[in-house]
Formats: sequence, C-alpha cells, structure tokens
Amino acid sequence: MHDLRHAPAFPNVSARWLISALGIVLLAIVAFAWLILCWLYWQGSWQFIYHPTSAITRTPASVNIRYEPVRFAATETGAPQLFGWWIPATDSAHTVLYLHGADGNLSDTLDTVALLHSQNLSILAFDYRGYGQSTPVHPSEKRLLEDSQSALDWLIGTRHVAPGSIVVYGSQLGANVAMQLAARHGALAGVVLDELIQEPLGNLFSDPRSRLVPAHLLVQDRYDSSQSAQSLKIPSLWLIPAPTTPPAYQAVTASKTAVNLPSPVHANSAFPMALKRWLDDLAQ
Repeated sequence: MHDLRHAPAFPNVSARWLISALGIVLLAIVAFAWLILCWLYWQGSWQFIYHPTSAITRTPASVNIRYEPVRFAATETGAPQLFGWWIPATDSAHTVLYLHGADGNLSDTLDTVALLHSQNLSILAFDYRGYGQSTPVHPSEKRLLEDSQSALDWLIGTRHVAPGSIVVYGSQLGANVAMQLAARHGALAGVVLDELIQEPLGNLFSDPRSRLVPAHLLVQDRYDSSQSAQSLKIPSLWLIPAPTTPPAYQAVTASKTAVNLPSPVHANSAFPMALKRWLDDLAQ
C-alpha cells in the first residue's frame, strides 16, 4: 500500500492567480472577437459604397439606337474583363467615355446615354468589374479607376479615337472617377462631372459599426476630389443639383463651367442646351 502521508501536496493556487488567468483568457477572447469583426468589416465595407446589379434589362436597342456590344481589357489568358456598348454617331466631333455611378449597371444609364447620343456624340459606356456582365469581383476605387483607364485605352488603341476628341462623362460616383482619370490625361478634350459626390465615404464612416473598428485603416478607398481638382488641366463642365458649388470646383484652376440643374440631370430640359454650348466652346 502507498503511504499517502508522504505523497506530494497538491499545490495551492491563489485566488489572485486564478483571477489574473481568467482575465487574460477573457481579454484574449475579446481581442480575437474584435479581430474577427475587423476582418468582416474589411470584407463587407464595400457594400456601403457600391450597389451593383448583374442583370442587363435594357440595351440601346430598347430605344432604337444602333450599337455594338463590346468586350475588352483581356487578362493574360485572353478572357475579357469588361463589357460595354459602343454607340457610334455619324460625323461626330466628340466621343464620350461614359462612367456610371455606384448603383445598378449599364441598364440604368440608358436614358442619359440616349440623350447624349441625340447630340450626335459617339459613346462608349461600360460596366466596371463587379457590375453587369463584367468580371464578378468586389468593386473598389482602384478597380473603377483601372477599368476606366482600360476603357480609355480601348477607345484610343482599338477604335483609334484621337484623345483630343474624347470627353469623359461621369455620373455621381462615376464623376469622382472621371475627375481622377481626367487629371491624369491632359490631352483629352474635357470632362463632364454630373452630380459629383462630395463625400462618397460619408455613409460608411458615419455608420455606428465603423466606430467599433479602425475604419479609416481598413478601407482603402478615398476619392480625394480636391486633390484631383487641383491636378485637372482640361476644361470641365460641372452639373450641380445644389445652388452652391462644391469645394472641389473652387480648387480647379483650369477652364471650368458650373451649371445648376435639378437632379436627375438627364430629365431636365435645360441639359441638352447647356451641354451643346459647352461642347461648342471646346471646338473653338
């Protein structure tokens, strides 16, 4: 038989040690949960800004406009990433690169595209990656700008459109992208900024969930309109729904024109005349 009198005593564990150990475990659990929250926020924050749809429900043929479906921006394997509409016009003095906003897809641009085409403008309208029939990935500022550059390259390289005849037209968030693109290319004819958004990330950063994480570190999009405005060297037409001009407009030193039109711009009868007057000035 074992002599229990000489067995080692069970070590005494102080209450302070137990409380400290429990505290460390709880802190580790909270920290892990917070890291998971940050990861989920990083993965899903794009949905606060972008609201793409995939189904193309209308095309230019719906309003009796002749067009050509186009695919471009091929990957290394030859697969095109972007889908769009090429809408030619006879003896057009300008070609419009149309950049739509953060919602919907090409189908939702048709009213504006048809109005632009009625001004005898050739048009390339396309969906960014993540929208419509383009490659299904999460949209981002970087991707929207890359895709817009690809569309511009397609116009110049494939359609052989002279840069000096290209007008970039951006609607809402597309206007923010258009100004960044135009700021990089001083040889373009001009840029139309239709309802540029002052604070594209406002809804994201004001959401209560953004206060639980380092949102500004996790979100890479910035859309710094003021910086792009300062770099803009080509004529710009600003279609502004409010009676006051945005700060970015004030930062532009190149030729600029502001026109106050109620939203949506394409539904306003004064829009075609304002656009025609501005385009005529470009040709002088």
